Amino acid sequence: MGENDKAEHAKAGQRSLRYVPAAVVLAGLAFGYLMGWQRYLSLDFLAGSGDTLKAWVATHPVQAPAAFFAAYLLAVAFSFPAAAILTVFGGFLFGWHLGGVLVAFAATAGATLLFLAARSAFGGVLRQRVGGRAARLADGFEADAFGYLLVLRLAPIFPFFVVNIAPALFEVRLRTYVAATFIGILPGTFAYAWLGQGLDSVLEAARMRGDRAQLSDLVTPEITLAFLLLALVAAIPTIVRHVRRRR
Repeated sequence: MGENDKAEHAKAGQRSLRYVPAAVVLAGLAFGYLMGWQRYLSLDFLAGSGDTLKAWVATHPVQAPAAFFAAYLLAVAFSFPAAAILTVFGGFLFGWHLGGVLVAFAATAGATLLFLAARSAFGGVLRQRVGGRAARLADGFEADAFGYLLVLRLAPIFPFFVVNIAPALFEVRLRTYVAATFIGILPGTFAYAWLGQGLDSVLEAARMRGDRAQLSDLVTPEITLAFLLLALVAAIPTIVRHVRRRR
């Protein structure tokens, strides 16, 4: 094998290795669904096991928060669409103060791992494959990545795992991603944890009605509107900068 062939073989190996983290994420997600873990991510499960879980938390003041942190981190890193319900779990089990803190750090860590896996596999794809208006969109996103990401985190429009992966298609710095993620999820994190802290009354009301408790019973239109308004306020600096650049 000549030197050129060896170099090409090495490059091919490097290209293959870049997809390994993304393959691990997909394999973990598939394994979780095959094991049926998604059935534990519902208010029905919490309604039937809430007392047992709270008793375990009370008798394991160190292990319980650590286990919840690890479970939340892995759920986010493997793209389980369960951020909202797990945040409610955190508030229910630990109170909105500790639950919110655990979720904020676990969600940021898990989202960062997922971002790194996606960037390893797909980083630069958008820049290499598109032109014209899409390229200008990429330029605008990268020029003010923090502002755009902050708005996406605050606005409850796109699923959490989608916003975790999408920035990997742009040239977003890791520290920008981490900072915008952590700051952007704080309002929603503590709001959902606070809702979880009062979940007992919602579950009891559902039992009285003979219905199943749904996440929509907690998240009112007023709360959603408040998040949208907060995202709009956060978008103002980005919009102003964009207008100035156009001028």
